[in-house]
Amino acid sequence: MKALVVGIFCLLATALGAQAKSTGGSGLADATVVIIRHGEKPDSGPELSPEGQAHAQAYVGYFQHLVLDGVPFRPDVLVASADSKNSARERLTLAPLAQALKLPIDQRFADKDIKPLFEALASENHGKSILIAWHHGELAKLLHAFGADPDALLPDGKWPDSVFNWTVVLRYDHAGQLIPGSAQILKQDFAK
Repeated sequence: MKALVVGIFCLLATALGAQAKSTGGSGLADATVVIIRHGEKPDSGPELSPEGQAHAQAYVGYFQHLVLDGVPFRPDVLVASADSKNSARERLTLAPLAQALKLPIDQRFADKDIKPLFEALASENHGKSILIAWHHGELAKLLHAFGADPDALLPDGKWPDSVFNWTVVLRYDHAGQLIPGSAQILKQDFAK
């Protein structure tokens, strides 16, 4: 009898631990992930073009006024792909917003390190409003990793080369699963 009580107690403790993990503020439970492409690039070099710099500055006001389903979206976490010899644009796109919000930019992952990025965000403690700036050539893979269907969201399943003004919104439920039908693209009105 004592073994049965201990066994039931262990099962109950395991179940409560799993519930606490899924509801304790970690991972993607009840999170909103917003994904943007880096700002416009110059003819050569890893920086932003003047238009891209203006776009990055405009994100400060954009995210101060962005309302999703009646709730203001204020990023708790800023993520950009790691700088490379070819591009620092993802970080530079978020830099003015990071300064305004006094938030660091998480750059632990290279633009092709999508699975490790997803695993980190799905398992680590962080806020519920996550903003990611990424390289457009990897955005379809990023959407897929986060549970969205790039073929349903993007033309021919790819982010167009000439598009810099889309904001992808993904919402997750209490269990950290993408809410069916929640993935959407918003078109920013401050950039072409």
